[in-house]
Amino acid sequence: MTITIHHAFLPQTDPDAAIRFYRDVLGFEVHRDVENDGLHWITVGPPGRPETTIVLHPPAVDPGLTEDERRTVLELIAKGSYAGLTLATDDLDGLFERLVAAGADILQEPADQFYGVRDAAVRDPSGNLLRINQA
Repeated sequence: MTITIHHAFLPQTDPDAAIRFYRDVLGFEVHRDVENDGLHWITVGPPGRPETTIVLHPPAVDPGLTEDERRTVLELIAKGSYAGLTLATDDLDGLFERLVAAGADILQEPADQFYGVRDAAVRDPSGNLLRINQA
């Protein structure tokens, strides 16, 4: 038996900016781009790997949320404290140069961590924390 990660979910607050960042800067494919009733879900993933995806979803649309909870979620997203994901690449320095050239919100330049990982950190256009490991 094997278990893999199929979908990870991150909120997006601007669908066009999310597509530009994940497709044009990170190089992911857009698998699905679904809009319904003013809400937008975008599924992206590594080229040729449809089994591994990130679903970029409208934030705070759960009908079970109160208005206070919805406001809190949106405030946390705006601060970049709501969601995060760790990606991996075989060319961390090259990807980091692309992120800088694209004007990404850089949090940490590539660095060797004491726990044995070389990584960098950025925020996507919605504020989600992305750590990127050298693989």
